[in-house]
Amino acid sequence: MGDVISFDFAKPQLDEGSQQTALAQCFARHRRIGDDVFWLKENAEFLNVHETSGKRLSAQALSAYEVFYNDVEHRLRFFPQYYRFLLSITLDLEALGFEGEKGPALCAWTHEAQLVDAELSDLQRAEAARLLTRGGIGEMKLDEALSARLRRFISHSATFSLPNKKAAYELTHIVFYLSDYGRRDPDIGAEAVRSLMFAGTLALIDENADLLAEVCLALRAARQAVPQMWEDWVHAVSAQFQVTAETSPPIDDYHEYLTCNWLAMATGRESFVQDLSPERMLFRKSRGHRGVLRALSEHLYHLADRRVEDWATMRRELEGQLAHEAYAHLLSAEAAYPEFGQFFAHFARAGS
Repeated sequence: MGDVISFDFAKPQLDEGSQQTALAQCFARHRRIGDDVFWLKENAEFLNVHETSGKRLSAQALSAYEVFYNDVEHRLRFFPQYYRFLLSITLDLEALGFEGEKGPALCAWTHEAQLVDAELSDLQRAEAARLLTRGGIGEMKLDEALSARLRRFISHSATFSLPNKKAAYELTHIVFYLSDYGRRDPDIGAEAVRSLMFAGTLALIDENADLLAEVCLALRAARQAVPQMWEDWVHAVSAQFQVTAETSPPIDDYHEYLTCNWLAMATGRESFVQDLSPERMLFRKSRGHRGVLRALSEHLYHLADRRVEDWATMRRELEGQLAHEAYAHLLSAEAAYPEFGQFFAHFARAGS
């Protein structure tokens, strides 16, 4: 019998335009219907990732949004409660290469209709201010009272040492809006930077690549150094995603897929490397298996009055209590952040 000859074929280079088209077709036409608020959310996020990365979309990718764009005025009049999504999608489409100039007129209508006055959330007020500024309404400058409240929130570092995903995502988005996604210096103080570092440390412990990617992007937007280990870890998660064409309901990890690839674009790495097709796709990642945050929290809770805020002391206590991989992951989070002890002092919730 002759020798078996094996061939090692190099993986072909993926065409960026084809990948963009596949994603645009998937999100715009196949995952959800256009009147679904989740359609608005997914497409606003997909387009925002590309626009804030300084990208242009191919003509084929943009063509997936022709129906939306032709009808957007009617949508805004009938669904004014979704004005932020509708403005964001329209402005991003035009910035990404779609021929048309509807954005300024939609922003003017929104301003005249006083839709921003219905917002109770400071975060949403900040987002609305950015959108209207993009459309030529006012300048990118928040009123002093709103800016002061946002900066006070992001400067309360202790908030972000505890599991609270809503607060952590609000932190990153405030930095995005203050910096116009890195186009201007947000001039945040040391405490706000510490808040981002605390949030990122907690996201890493929790194996939450979605949040950690956003923290890395927020630090970059604030012109701050980002731990290389954090970016490498997110990139490793991104490479593990499985993308499949399916007709089942789109309940998946699409947002994490987008944010991981957003960070890849920002750091000059390859993005959207999986084989993509212009149909309904589902995006799934490998589930974290260490369960570090839950195990850590439960052990600290049961220590009760024996719990102390000193990390060196608690590290010795935890070594024999956590599974080997979980403990090693915790130590990697410590190694990535020189002020881990300060983070843990808040996280431990020791004392009275």
